[in-house]
Amino acid sequence: MSSAQTSSTPASTTAQDIIPTSSQNLLNDKWDVVLSNALIKTGLGFGGGVLMSILFFKRRQFPVWLGIGFGLGRGYSEGDAIFRSNHGLRTVKA
Repeated sequence: MSSAQTSSTPASTTAQDIIPTSSQNLLNDKWDVVLSNALIKTGLGFGGGVLMSILFFKRRQFPVWLGIGFGLGRGYSEGDAIFRSNHGLRTVKA
C-alpha cells in the first residue's frame, strides 16, 4: 500500500472511539429546546392577544393576558412531553 491510498481511505471508528453523550448534555439540550419553545409560544400568544385586543375588544387587557396564558400553557405541556420522552436514552427490551 502506498501512502496515497492510506490517506484517502476513511478512518474506521470502533466502539472504543465513540464517546457516549453524558446525561448532563442530554438534559441541557432538552432544557434549551423547552425554554426556546416556551418563549416562542408565549410571544405568539402575546401577539395574538394584542391583535385580538385591538381588532375586537376595544383595547382591553384581558385578551393579551389570555394569549400569554395560552402560550405559557402550551409551552409547559410541550416541555413536559419533551422531558417524558426517551429520546437519547438507551432502552433495553426484555
